[in-house]
Amino acid sequence: MLELKPFLAQKSMAVATRYPIIIIGGAEDKTGECTILKAFFESAGGNGAKIGIIPSASREPTLVGTRYYEIFTNMGAQQVQVLDIRYRSECDEPRWLDILRECTGVFITGGDQLRLHELTGKTPLMRAIKAGIKDKNLVVAGTSAGAAIMGENMIAGGSSGESPNQALVDLTEGLGIVPELLVDQHFHNRNRMARLLSAIAAHPDRLGVGIDEDTSIALTGKGSFEVIGKGSITIVDPGDMTHTSYDAAGETAPISLHNLKVHILKHGDHYDYKRRRVLSPQLVS
Repeated sequence: MLELKPFLAQKSMAVATRYPIIIIGGAEDKTGECTILKAFFESAGGNGAKIGIIPSASREPTLVGTRYYEIFTNMGAQQVQVLDIRYRSECDEPRWLDILRECTGVFITGGDQLRLHELTGKTPLMRAIKAGIKDKNLVVAGTSAGAAIMGENMIAGGSSGESPNQALVDLTEGLGIVPELLVDQHFHNRNRMARLLSAIAAHPDRLGVGIDEDTSIALTGKGSFEVIGKGSITIVDPGDMTHTSYDAAGETAPISLHNLKVHILKHGDHYDYKRRRVLSPQLVS
């Protein structure tokens, strides 16, 4: 049993809306106000929360799992368990599925999104997570790699600091938790705008979402999300795009994208990702 330090005079953040899904750009505050992590904690039930942590993306799952175990236990969760899944075959084992059935919240940590997908994609465990979201019995949050896997298509890696081009981004299948979105994380912190543009050129039916560190989009369950955190959210909407040279361009040649729509959102802003529009305060209230 882990030895825990007392949670020093911090109260749970009051959240007006229960967020079924929270997608975090990585490096979220874990020692100060913990605004994003508290939003997840409260959405999962606050003091009645039963939280499962999936650290499978990490090369150090014990270390990472223990850190989040301590955070959510110290916040006052009723129960916190680490689903330390190391092999794909474990994703249909009753020991993990039984724990998952009891959970009100699941937190997916950072690491390597390819590793996470290889371990959990299209498994009974992931199907159970998706069913829990659909049935409104489960809140899910993912940070860094845990954010990248949220869409039907996933940015698996790539570079930065170049013009948009095919070779700039590695794309593969995601877990499809929020199929419409194509997520890039650590966004402005690692200069990933060109990478997201390259990804959107390859998948113009998706909505590009760049999430800064210590920043998140908290889905409301009504086809929209609220921005929570200290950085910004970059939306790249190719819905009205008239042309891209992606298919005809050479692998390292710059590509063109015409008539994109871009939004920059901050804490408290709301966006309807189904209808692809920024929501005014009047529409939110």
